[in-house]
Amino acid sequence: MKTKIFTGMLASAALALSASTASAATLDDVKAKGFVQCGVSTGLSGFSAPNDAGEWSGIDVEYCRGVAAAVFGDPSKVKFTALTAKERFTALQSGEIDILSRNTTWTMSRDTQLGLNFAGVNYYDGQGFMVRKALGLNSALELSGASVCVQTGTTTELNLTDYFKANNMEYKPVVFEKLEEVNAAYAANRCDVYTTDASGLYSIRLTLDNPDEHTVLPEIISKEPLGPVVRQGDDQWFNIAKWTHIAMVNAEELGVTSENVDLEKDSENPNIKRLLGTEGNFGESIGLDAEWAYNIIKTVGNYGEVFDRTVGAGSPLKIERGRNALWTDGGLQYGPPIR
Repeated sequence: MKTKIFTGMLASAALALSASTASAATLDDVKAKGFVQCGVSTGLSGFSAPNDAGEWSGIDVEYCRGVAAAVFGDPSKVKFTALTAKERFTALQSGEIDILSRNTTWTMSRDTQLGLNFAGVNYYDGQGFMVRKALGLNSALELSGASVCVQTGTTTELNLTDYFKANNMEYKPVVFEKLEEVNAAYAANRCDVYTTDASGLYSIRLTLDNPDEHTVLPEIISKEPLGPVVRQGDDQWFNIAKWTHIAMVNAEELGVTSENVDLEKDSENPNIKRLLGTEGNFGESIGLDAEWAYNIIKTVGNYGEVFDRTVGAGSPLKIERGRNALWTDGGLQYGPPIR
C-alpha cells in the first residue's frame, strides 16, 4: 500500500511539474517576439495615456518600460494594448498581453479567483468624489439623492454601493463601460457626481473645459492599492514583474538615479553593488543578466523620478507623494532587500 501511495505521489508531482513547465514560458515567448505586450488604460493622464502621435506616457507605462529594460536592456521594446476595465482581465488570462499595468486595484477575489498574481503596488490610492463647485457641497455625506457617474466592472462601482448603503443615503447610478463615456457624461452634466480613484479625478479634472469649476471632496472611502498583474503559473515572470518595481523603489532609497547610476557602479555600498549587478548573481536567479536593474534605472529611472514626472510635482497633476512616499519619509513604499 505504501508503495502505491508513494508511486501515486510521484505521478502527481510529475504532472504538477509538467503543468508548471508548460505554463512557465512567458519570458521565452517575450524574447522570441522581441517585445513586452503591456495592457494599459484607454487613456488616463498620469497613468497611461497616448498623445496625438500615439506615444504613451504615465506611471503605469513607465513600469512597463522598466520591465522591457530589465529583459532587453531597452525600454522601447514594449507595445501597449488599450483595455477597458471590463476587458483587462480577460486579455491577461487569454495571453493577449504579457502583463497588465492599468491602475488596477489589488483585491482578494482578483488575487485568488481569476488565476492572476499582483506583483506589487506602484500607486497607493483611494476612491473619492468630484462635483461642480456650483452645487455648494463640502462633503460626500451631502450627496444623498445625487446622480453618480461610475465605470462598470470596477471596484469603484462596488465601493460606491457600500458607501451610500453604510450612510443610509440614496443615489442614482449613471453607469458606463468605457472611461471616455463616463468622462463625457460628467462633462455633459448628465450626473451630479463623478466617482473613481482620487488620482483619476485629479487627472480627469484637467481634461474638463473649466477645471477650476470642479472640486474633489475630502472623503476617501476605500483602499485602492494599484499595481501590475501577471498570470499565475509562471513564477519566473512573476519574479521579474515584482522585482522590476522593487528595484526602482530600492534605487530611490539608496539615492541611485538615472543621472548618477554610472558613477554608482563604483560604489562600495554592498546594497548598491547587489542592485547594480557588480556583486552577486541576482539577475541570473530571475532569468536575466547581471545588469537588469542597472538597465531599468539608467533608462527609466528610480521610483521617485518616475512618480515626479508622471503624476507628481514635475507633472500637470502635481500630486503630493503622500502614501506613495518611501517608508523612510512616512510613506508606504518599501522595497524588500536584494541580497
